[in-house]
Amino acid sequence: MNTHLKRKIAFALSMGIVTTGLISFTLLALNLGYSEGFMLTWLRSWGIAYLIVIPAILLIGPQLQAQVDRIVR
Repeated sequence: MNTHLKRKIAFALSMGIVTTGLISFTLLALNLGYSEGFMLTWLRSWGIAYLIVIPAILLIGPQLQAQVDRIVR
């Protein structure tokens, strides 16, 4: 595996952690409020979101990037 591909995968994994964590925390806090069991519910939701987002980033990301490149040129 070349360095460029490794960097893209590492970025996708890192960005997935940050974005899913922030979004899941914010939406749960807004919709449910901070109560007993919040942290466990948040961690569970975060994990599920991460499992969904990473394949989406890796599969859809390159196609979306190519479309953006065509539009911007």
